[in-house]
Amino acid sequence: SQLGPLSATTSFYGRFRHFLDIIDPRTLFVTESRLKEAVQLLEDYKHGTLPPGVTNKELWGAQKIKQAIIHPDTNEKIFMPFRMSGIVVGLLLPNQTLASTIFWQWLNQSHNACVNYANRNATKPSPTSKFIQGYLGAVISAVSIAVGLNVLVQRANKFTPATRLLIQRFVPFPAVASANVCNVVLMRHTELEEGIDVLDSNGNIVGSSRIAAKHALIETALTRVVLPMPILVLPPILMSILEKTSLLRSRPRMVLPVQGFVCLAAFGLALPLAISLFPQMSEIETSRLEPEIARATTSKTVVYNKGL
Repeated sequence: SQLGPLSATTSFYGRFRHFLDIIDPRTLFVTESRLKEAVQLLEDYKHGTLPPGVTNKELWGAQKIKQAIIHPDTNEKIFMPFRMSGIVVGLLLPNQTLASTIFWQWLNQSHNACVNYANRNATKPSPTSKFIQGYLGAVISAVSIAVGLNVLVQRANKFTPATRLLIQRFVPFPAVASANVCNVVLMRHTELEEGIDVLDSNGNIVGSSRIAAKHALIETALTRVVLPMPILVLPPILMSILEKTSLLRSRPRMVLPVQGFVCLAAFGLALPLAISLFPQMSEIETSRLEPEIARATTSKTVVYNKGL
């Protein structure tokens, strides 16, 4: 069978399976020599010069490695910590102080800013000032919302201590979701100003579209709202139940490892689910784009890299 492009991943299930490969933590430990072998194997396949004996399994393995590590626009390696396989579980730690809330929100949004930058549409250069602007905006918004909600809950004396603790555990969701949207928009605002490249069915650049950039940012922002739902909603519910069991009551040191496992499982489900909502290489009708782009091609549709 042939290796299909990202744009061929049209079904949600197909994208989900694809992104399970992208977030596979084993790809974080691929050596430089193994990466070069994978890239060369795909180049040989593309030019019809594959050495004899290469199997489809080896080709799919090579494609998995390349797609997880190499940026589709720049063809450069994405720095390992900022690929789509990072996780911050500290946001769910119970009994957080003001200082710890600020620290974990700062850490989470710092990581998000770097991930958004590393996995953006990179067809146009992005100045450092935009990176700093997005970073500061996301961190300030996340910390402000989280601290504000925590103070509000702590002053709500009508709640019992148990109810107050439960509500505090859900505080990270609106904080992270709103900050994630802010992060994406500010980190990638240059795309709205300059547009992003759109390509025809042959992979040729038709033009640069601000309308396509707007669609790319909206789609990415929606994935960032959905992403924290399972991570920040499911673990608090499960941990509230598990912490009442005799196992964890008699072994308090087990709480943090169990919580880490629950968060990891939720993240492993949430990340591919969220980024599978839309194809990375999204398709749009040329009639919906700028008139000059519609006139520049006979294709009824074009594709663009939405980013992750």
